[in-house]
Amino acid sequence: MDRIKTIFIGTAEFGLPAFKALIRDENFEIILAISQPDKPTGRKQIITPSPIKIAAEKNNLTVLQPEQIIDIKEKISLLKPDLIIVAAYAQLIPEVILNLPKYGCLNLHASLLPKYRGAAIIQAAILNGDEKTGLTIIKMDKGLDTGPILAQTAIAIDNKDTAGTLYDKLSDLSADFLIAAIKNYLAGTIAPAAQNSSLASYAKALAKSDGLINWSKPALTLEKFIRAMNPWPMAWTWCDGKQIKIISAQSQPIEINSYKPGKTFKYNSGLAVQCGKDALIIKNLQLEGKNALASEEFLRGYKDFIGNILG
Repeated sequence: MDRIKTIFIGTAEFGLPAFKALIRDENFEIILAISQPDKPTGRKQIITPSPIKIAAEKNNLTVLQPEQIIDIKEKISLLKPDLIIVAAYAQLIPEVILNLPKYGCLNLHASLLPKYRGAAIIQAAILNGDEKTGLTIIKMDKGLDTGPILAQTAIAIDNKDTAGTLYDKLSDLSADFLIAAIKNYLAGTIAPAAQNSSLASYAKALAKSDGLINWSKPALTLEKFIRAMNPWPMAWTWCDGKQIKIISAQSQPIEINSYKPGKTFKYNSGLAVQCGKDALIIKNLQLEGKNALASEEFLRGYKDFIGNILG
């Protein structure tokens, strides 16, 4: 068959395996990559191109970075794409652009739709204690992740998975899954299936403030919360006006209920914190402006930390 004239729209590292797979596959001709504008990143706020832009330029592909994608609608139209693929772009695609490609626009989404439409979808699966999550490919319509489903694949969520490790697992899985689904779709061997909107749920974008720990919640809930907030915005708490990031905590809470929620106490050689129900053993933490440490090492440097109330 003729090569499929394809536009890839994406920003985050999540879409890299899929993007690179499309570049390598001789059935696809990448005629344009679209990504978000370069953004300041890190403590020094250095202006940095997106992973998709970097990959595109390494492969001598044209990249456009509009503030709003509608601003390049005419440029997209002139290219007469057969197909548009969207992965982790972080901007809603207007319907007028969705209607341009011959075969429509397909979105690679990191949840088992209709569960978890929206932004923080990987975090939501961990927060809610789901046993599995996965990838969904939809044919996009004007709604937010509401289009009909072309293909899905599921993976188990390990009880030690963080949002970061799950992100990597799903990203690594995406390339072969996407290529196979596209080829089946173009061959007419799979048909779009409408989502059951009555089963839909939404996950909003996270802000730094969403990582604040509420120690009155049960330990098991907070253990999932800490995993879900890692690597961003990280779970954090206050102690004497300083912010402390809780990087990891023991997955199984210890049954202690005699302290006020947020109270720190020693458990074996490490640190534990009383929760609304039971307590969590803190494995790794990071005091504001300092390096991350195992709790045993942290307590050697901050012996008066025990007995504080975090909040």
